[in-house]
Amino acid sequence: MVKAKLKNWTLKGFELKGVEKFIAPLAALLVFVYLFQWYIIDGMRSRPDPVFTVKQPPLVMKGGNPYIRALMRTISASEASSNRPYSILYGGEHISDLSSHPEICVTIVTGPNKGNCSTAAGRYQIINKTWFLVAPKYHPNPMRLMFWVSYSFEPEYQDAVVYRWLSDSEFWGIDIPGLLKKGKLNEVLRRLSPTWTSLGYGIETNSISPHLPQIYQKMLKEELKATKKPQPKVGNQNPL
Repeated sequence: MVKAKLKNWTLKGFELKGVEKFIAPLAALLVFVYLFQWYIIDGMRSRPDPVFTVKQPPLVMKGGNPYIRALMRTISASEASSNRPYSILYGGEHISDLSSHPEICVTIVTGPNKGNCSTAAGRYQIINKTWFLVAPKYHPNPMRLMFWVSYSFEPEYQDAVVYRWLSDSEFWGIDIPGLLKKGKLNEVLRRLSPTWTSLGYGIETNSISPHLPQIYQKMLKEELKATKKPQPKVGNQNPL
């Protein structure tokens, strides 16, 4: 009876040693994957953000509903008025690495949240917690490597995530594109104000907030014009 137990214990010990042989190579592989992701892939994906020469610049993203595009540019005008809106942090500083949300918490010096800090970043001043809530659902091209996922914060992805987010009537409880098409901008701004607090109905309005309806109309005019394709010329173009 004792011999049987001893034999069984020895066998288990042998099996445990067999598993231990794989621990070091597996750990080395995981370290390699981590370094490869951060130092090579992310470095290649993070490109310089565009510098604009006009106020309320166009989106980097191409295509889409002109009403939503105009709304996005309006949000940007209030939240991130800059010639480099995609890389701006709360407080006005800029970052060079947009491979992921910067998650830099900047101290708030004025307003109702004075003394706290904000991680708001990019053209739409999205805080890190919100980004990690919406990016998994709306990001069009996350970087997947084994069990690890990265959501690029580059300009086109900021646009794409916010565009899809604003288009999701289930999330907001209202049909934003439909309301905008009916001219109900104020209703939309009121619904979005808890998220973007400078839209005129939130707790942190600024000097731009009262002018947002006029800015939206200007942006909408530009976006609608951009959707019109030039008509093909008909007939003889060089008459005698």
